Amino acid sequence: MLKIWIDALRPKTLPAGVVPVFIGTAMAYYDGFFNPVVFALTLVCSVLIQIITNFVNEIYDFKKGADTHERVGPRRAVASGLIKPGTMKAVTGVLVAITFLIGLYLVFTGGGIFIFGIGIISLFFAYAYTGGPYPLAYKGLSDIFVLVFFGIIAVSGTYYLQAQRLIPEVLIASLAPGFLSMNILGVNNIRDIVTDKKAGKITLAVRIGERPAKIMYVVINLLAFIVPVILYFSLENRYFLMPLLVFPISLIICLNLFKSTGAKLNKILAQTGLLLILYGIANAISFIIK
Repeated sequence: MLKIWIDALRPKTLPAGVVPVFIGTAMAYYDGFFNPVVFALTLVCSVLIQIITNFVNEIYDFKKGADTHERVGPRRAVASGLIKPGTMKAVTGVLVAITFLIGLYLVFTGGGIFIFGIGIISLFFAYAYTGGPYPLAYKGLSDIFVLVFFGIIAVSGTYYLQAQRLIPEVLIASLAPGFLSMNILGVNNIRDIVTDKKAGKITLAVRIGERPAKIMYVVINLLAFIVPVILYFSLENRYFLMPLLVFPISLIICLNLFKSTGAKLNKILAQTGLLLILYGIANAISFIIK
């Protein structure tokens, strides 16, 4: 049962919740505002929001028939009958309550109305991603959701909680993890084009087709690695180019993507998550080194 719940967390997607917090914190450290307690609590909240999104996705993809025996991705606990929908809802509710309480602490210790608003909106869209009358994932809008919430908002919110301000460079830096997280979702959607189309889940990959979606993956990858170059010219610090060290790995993944279909895309999904982690480590180190 423990393994079932661990699989339901979708570990390969969790870097999307972790990396932005490390980047935002590293930037706060660079500017002299590092707060370890705020960092730890922000990290917990970010990961919990990612997990909540995954659990809600489990529930509503099962209800809408998107998760069937035909899918080539990892098994879904609810669709497989390993976890009852009611149990998943109850656990999700508990996680929402925990996230809300931690968020309130962050609000009252310096986050203010800005962080409160971000927290409420993030929890709402964690539900609206696949739930509600207009589920984003079923309308081809999930990619924008990922860029905004697991890029811009996650990095900027983390920095703001520790520095009590925002600067343009933070917004620029936030785009890179957002882009790479978009590609985690992108590979997932490319893999599931056939089953998603049958279920009426019109993702961007379903709309544009497999090859254009793969080309978009490459373009988004390139955009992520343009970000450190922009930061280098903006702040004139050569260390900000460190993420380019992992660029060759991204090229290999892009080449492998075009050779992969069906279940083989699960490996590309894992590699994309690893790329996000490596990028995040290099990016965070670049700000810690002064």
